[in-house]
Amino acid sequence: MYFSDDTLDLAEAVVTAARNGGITLATAESCTGGLIAGAITEVSGASHVFMRGFVTYANEAKTEILGVDAKAIERSGAVSEDVARAMAEGAVRAADVGAAVAVTGIAGPGGGSPEKPVGLVHIAASRAGAATLHERHVFPGNRATVRAQAVAAALRLLLRALGETA
Repeated sequence: MYFSDDTLDLAEAVVTAARNGGITLATAESCTGGLIAGAITEVSGASHVFMRGFVTYANEAKTEILGVDAKAIERSGAVSEDVARAMAEGAVRAADVGAAVAVTGIAGPGGGSPEKPVGLVHIAASRAGAATLHERHVFPGNRATVRAQAVAAALRLLLRALGETA
């Protein structure tokens, strides 16, 4: 519907891997505003594995819903590795699922700085009983393309957390 064929292929691979592994899923999204959950739920049969998505755009939502430490946000900023990891791990706990992916970033066009430019996105994938994975990206383009690239990268990282490759 709104997603590229490549993104939908990634979402289908995620749903298949989760279903084959008996793993339930959740998302925790900031700059993508629910687009990762939207891509996953475009897949027929996603309801067997996808439990819920959290759109935690505001810092208060990150702390209240996902349990992200407010001091971590103050120390590193909302767009950071620490916060992305805490969001993913918090989503696993809050949704009581086997795996979750989280995204926090600066989609633009404003909000960037020399240290944290527009296009900076931190993605984390957490799986119960395994180390949380993290990737840092600086995606080129406008707000829509940054968000689209973040969705695809998040699905690839979640697939890796599920033990598959894209």
